[in-house]
Amino acid sequence: MLKKVVIIGPESTGKSTLAENLAGYFGCLWVPEFAREYLEKLGRPYTYDDLLRIAKGQVDLENELTLKSKELLVCDTDLNVIKVWSKHKYAKVHPWIENQIKTRKYDLYLFTDIDIPWQDDPQREHPDPTMRKYFFDLYQKILHESGVHFALVSGNEEERKQLSIDLIQEKLI
Repeated sequence: MLKKVVIIGPESTGKSTLAENLAGYFGCLWVPEFAREYLEKLGRPYTYDDLLRIAKGQVDLENELTLKSKELLVCDTDLNVIKVWSKHKYAKVHPWIENQIKTRKYDLYLFTDIDIPWQDDPQREHPDPTMRKYFFDLYQKILHESGVHFALVSGNEEERKQLSIDLIQEKLI
């Protein structure tokens, strides 16, 4: 039976690197963040309506890779990230996104800590340490309130990878 792991956390906390590292270690597929590709091609600032397109693209990509996966699928993100950005930037969330969050199920969330240095990227918006803590607290609250299985992943790249491997092996395999 397929197990799904989501990596979630604020910007610049090593989610994509961790997802790719875990997929390499376990020899499984990983679902990249659809927003990155979408925004690179957009050619303008994103809008509220773009967030729904990004959410649908993320779901489509995850569904496609789910069908190709056998035992484990690592997801670089989930729709909670889009929900957080939508609420923060536009003070509202599209009902389709809210509904998808309620119906999509995952087996383990790896919650990336803000204990690594910020890396500049044109798509990242909040390098200020206060804002990183703000978003960290938001994700932590979402995880606690949702009742999903999650674990905080801290340390350098190698420590995060090893901790995540141990958690996946202990909880899912």
